[in-house]
Amino acid sequence: MNYKGQCMCGEIRYQLTGEPKVVALCHCNDCRRSAGAPAVSWAMFDEPALTVTQGQPKTINSLGAAMRSFCGNCGSGLFYRNAENLPGIVDIQTATLDDPNALVPRVQIQVAERLEWMTHLDKLPEFERFPG
Repeated sequence: MNYKGQCMCGEIRYQLTGEPKVVALCHCNDCRRSAGAPAVSWAMFDEPALTVTQGQPKTINSLGAAMRSFCGNCGSGLFYRNAENLPGIVDIQTATLDDPNALVPRVQIQVAERLEWMTHLDKLPEFERFPG
């Protein structure tokens, strides 16, 4: 299978080949701060599966051996690598896929750091768009 994705502004585009090893929703503090979101969905691929087809992501060391790549123009988070804990693996933020529904999380990780209110989102009222 092939997957394509990009950052918000379109400066960085990428392609993935094959299937992910796992798709997970991560609740760790590092992911939350990086994304400015309560959790981040990641798809874990072997490093050779990823090809950046346009642009050059910027990469920073976020914590220990954790390396996060993002668009230097719009700031969209894209990739995560950790050579110590996940050698040869690249994680892709699935919300940046052209079809984010293509890779559904099958597991939640780092739930020890999950925000308390994330455990009962299904109890909140829902609106198709903004409430009137």
